This record gives sequence, structure tokens and C-alpha cells, in this order.
Amino acid sequence: MKTDTILVLDFGGQYCHLIGRRIREHGVYSEIVSHNIKSEEIKLLSEKFNVKGLVFSGGPASVYEPKATRPAQSILDLGLPILGLCYGHQLIAQIAGGKVEPAEQKEYGIAYVAVDKPVGVLKGLGEKERVWMSHGDTVFSVPSEYEVLAHTQNCPVAAFRHKKKSVYGLQWHPEFIHTEKGMQMLHNFIFEVCKCEPNWKMEDAVEKAVEEIRTTVRDGKAIIALSGGIDSSVATVLSAKAIDDRLTAVFVDHGFMRESEPEFVKDAFKKFKINLIIVDAQERFLKKLKGVVNPEKKRKIIGEEFIRVFEEIAERTGAEHLIQGTIYPDRIESGFRKFSEKIKTHHNVAGLPLRIKFRKIVEPLRDLYKDEVRRVAKILELPKKIVSRQPFPGP
Repeated sequence: MKTDTILVLDFGGQYCHLIGRRIREHGVYSEIVSHNIKSEEIKLLSEKFNVKGLVFSGGPASVYEPKATRPAQSILDLGLPILGLCYGHQLIAQIAGGKVEPAEQKEYGIAYVAVDKPVGVLKGLGEKERVWMSHGDTVFSVPSEYEVLAHTQNCPVAAFRHKKKSVYGLQWHPEFIHTEKGMQMLHNFIFEVCKCEPNWKMEDAVEKAVEEIRTTVRDGKAIIALSGGIDSSVATVLSAKAIDDRLTAVFVDHGFMRESEPEFVKDAFKKFKINLIIVDAQERFLKKLKGVVNPEKKRKIIGEEFIRVFEEIAERTGAEHLIQGTIYPDRIESGFRKFSEKIKTHHNVAGLPLRIKFRKIVEPLRDLYKDEVRRVAKILELPKKIVSRQPFPGP
């Protein structure tokens, strides 16, 4: 049976990953895709997932700018339910012929909306609701085939819907904890509007990751970058399940970690019968970083040096693939999509050198969030000291 799925179209909003995570918290799978995904690509995804709806994320631009990001027209013609949030809300209104202009007074932070019609996404809400706003532009009017569902003192169209189609827009952010009934609004969209079934569970992610590693590596060998953190630890156990003794875990002691970290890693993984190599690379990392003070430059140097160490080990062990514990926020923060804002380069994502000797880098956790990785760790019965481990500031 295919998993019911909501696609989140990324228009460059920094909260895009939070939307995806909130949907998954309802037991429904979410996949974040580019804003310019084509209908043909959605049809291809539909071979794997049961795509039931689309969410248009927020974004940093204004919808009326000449180069504003827009979805392909073919997406709008698919007949799938759509929920536009913030920028997505304004985008739907503008495409339909509504009026979107700079707000006379911007709204940022907690606001109170008057709910004019508690239907659809707003089903079960009261006359007044606390929400989280973050916008400089406002929808001032929508065409006759749409109806206004909510407003604020400064925003005459804070929520709307199409009178016949399952298309909704919310100016606020239901994914934010500050929106008091945000989860109820998302629940309404997922189950009342999209008619999803909560048929996605974390065990499915485990099976998918193991199968991906097994299919990619095939009869070959791989090494995995094991740091001792929750992400790489989970990726290591998943990889061992997939390819058994053809996996070598490499712990690089680069000199920028907790005291007694190598001993901690040895002890934590002794029950998993994993081939573990500990590389003393403190001197080479310190030498490369001598005199470097720019954090971004440091990350690039560290990323390259890690790869060179892994290449040396791979040559000794005959490994052709490198497995990493990269998770979704690592990629978001590194600005991996054209319209994603870069927060910082992660040494295991955009910090990697262009030329590497591996056939492929495998990232089985790339679509999971940190709390989801911890849930996988519990399923895999990792030690509690790993499951509850907090991130270290790192190199």
C-alpha cells in the first residue's frame, strides 16, 4: 500500500522544514520539493506515494516582483487540494486575480484574527484566535469565486478559500507553536480536506533507509563517517543492518571534540559488532586550520580534510561508497536549494570538495529531522546515552 503524502512546495521560506515536520507529526508522510516542480514529476512521485495535497510555503520575496517565484501552471490544474501559507497565501490570491500590495502596517509576531467563517481548514475554531504573523505584504481582496474566512485589523483577507475547489490560503503560520490552534488547522487540511489516512510510521523510514543502502552499495564495500553523535550513530547501525561486515565505521579524532570521545564511541558500539577504525588526525587538522579565523572558511577546510581521511581509509579497505549521517536540517541550513536561505555551510554538505574518489555518497537520513532520528535510534535499540545525546559545538 502506498503511503498518503502531502508535498510541501519550497518557495524559500525558512520555516518550510517545520511545515513538513508538523505534517509528519500527524502520521502522514511529507516530502519537501522545489517550488517549480512539474506536474509530470508529481505523477512520477505518485508511483511511490499517494500524493493527496500540496502546501505552498512562505518565502522571502514579494509576489508582485518581476522575478517572484511561482508554481508551474500545470500544478494548479492537477485538482489536488492546496494550502497556501504566508507567501503561498498571497501567491494563490495574486494568481487568481486578487489584490496583493505592501501592507500599511506590517504584522510580525502574535496577532488575533477574527474568524468570519469556521469552515474547511478553520473548522472548529472560535470567533477570535491567536496566531503567528510574519508579513510585509497583504491580500486586500480576492475575486468572486473565493470567499474570505478571516481578517485582522490590518489584514482584510487573513484567510480565504475557493468556493468550489479545495484551495485555501492562510496569512499566518499554523506550523508555529505560537499559533494556538495551528495543529488543529493542519489536521483539518490533512484529514478533512485532503482525506489522508495516518499510514506513515517511523518503522517505514528504517526499512526504506536499509533498502536504499543495500541497493546502492550492492556487493561492494562502504565506509561510514562515525562522529559519535546521534545522526552518524543511527546511520552506522542502519548501514550495518544493510551490508553487515562490508561496512567500516571511521571515527576521525580531529582534536575538536569532547574529552575521551574515542573511548565513548568504542564503548557505545561494542555490542553491534561493527568494524571500527579510529584515526588520530589531530595534528593534520590543527596544521590545516592554523591562522584561519573565518568560520565559513574553517568549515570548508574541515570538510575537505574529512574527505581526504576517508579516501585514505577507503583505499586500504577497498570501499567505494561513503555513508554519512546528514539529516534534513543540515541541507536546509547549507542552502541546498536555489531559493533556500543559507544559514551556514555544514562540513558534510556544502563543505565537501568538488572532487572526491568515492563512487557515491549515501545519506540515508537526509529527509529526517533530529527528533525523528532519535525515534529511529530507539527502534534500533541504541544505548540511551546516544539517544539522548545533545549536539556538540563541533569543529
